[in-house]
Amino acid sequence: MTDTLTRVAPRPPTLVGEAGWGYFPIALTARLPFAMMVVGILTLIVSARDSLALGGITSAMTGVGTALFGPLLGAAADRFGQRRVLLITGTANSLLLIAIAWLAFTTAADGALLALAFLIGATMPQVSPLSRSRLVGIVRRSFEGQRKAKVLSGTMAYESAADEIVFVFGPVVVGLLATTQGPAAPVIGAALLALVFVTAFALHPTAKTPALREGESADQQAPVKQLLRPELLITAVGTLGMGLFFGAMLTSLTAFMAERGVPEQAGLVYGAMGIGSAVFALGVAFLPVRFSLHARWLTFGVVLFTASLGLIMVTTVTAMALCLLVIGIGIGPTLVTQYSLAAARSPWGRSATVMTMLGSGVIVGQSAATALTGIVAEGAGWGIALFAPIGAAAVVLGAGIINARLSRR
Repeated sequence: MTDTLTRVAPRPPTLVGEAGWGYFPIALTARLPFAMMVVGILTLIVSARDSLALGGITSAMTGVGTALFGPLLGAAADRFGQRRVLLITGTANSLLLIAIAWLAFTTAADGALLALAFLIGATMPQVSPLSRSRLVGIVRRSFEGQRKAKVLSGTMAYESAADEIVFVFGPVVVGLLATTQGPAAPVIGAALLALVFVTAFALHPTAKTPALREGESADQQAPVKQLLRPELLITAVGTLGMGLFFGAMLTSLTAFMAERGVPEQAGLVYGAMGIGSAVFALGVAFLPVRFSLHARWLTFGVVLFTASLGLIMVTTVTAMALCLLVIGIGIGPTLVTQYSLAAARSPWGRSATVMTMLGSGVIVGQSAATALTGIVAEGAGWGIALFAPIGAAAVVLGAGIINARLSRR
């Protein structure tokens, strides 16, 4: 009996078992404030100050803060550990969100709102890239050989889908809170979510997962110049285009709904895009291997651009929702593909930096498009503003074409 028991092979490790069941819902929810902030601030300022242009510029400042400080926070996490950085930024970010929710309805100068928005972006917890870094560390520590490659690939697919789902459904949460609780509710809700779930993410045992294996050092990382390779930069351009689309689509949709007297419901209509997007993003895992990543980007980029052209003919809320439903088919798989390409092309030891670059690309694009589209919508109307997401879709498709050419070269 004893010999039989000793001959039984140990059960192979699983990612869920190594990270713990509780990790994934915590990490997923902790990303939600990141997706709610830009949209929530836009809704708050438009309602409080009655200016779509000011709302767009204020929300764009969060993107500026993230672009400048996001990579620095990643470097700080590498040096001082994720737990310390996340606890500090999560707390500071929550307090700043509550401050802007209060200040927006006072007589404070517009400049004060812009400064607060910048600080909100600068302290935005980098949950997504830090989650990828943790899971990569777990995979490298716990798996070997072909199983390691398979688990790592599945991990990147899950992380990409999680990001995409949160970025699409974040505005839906904003719309629900703004409609039922008032325009300040989404920002206050994001503050509470950040305080609770970013703290839980920081205190989770996986926060101590080393980025490098035992015996390795930071000196073995690829040089910084490897981050500037065209094949890698084009994936960042692709996510920038996706961010441009998110910002342009939501802002022009807000103008479209404001014309009908219900701007606070823009997030709810925007959620129609999330249905097709989420389903097809998760379905990417079932696509055949011979359907290459380059071909996927081109295929779904064409779907995104073609479906966006239908926005020109939209005149009713129902037609808008149907158009967004079709657009979502191109959104999810394209974003998942971009992250998968970036993961495959990441220089040694620089995966967290690469993921931060792509995540910053989304938020910077969203913020910039929100500001520019807001100015256009206020000056020329929602009909002209709806051309902005078409232009953003063209950027995504153009980057996919360049990516295919670089890959062949």
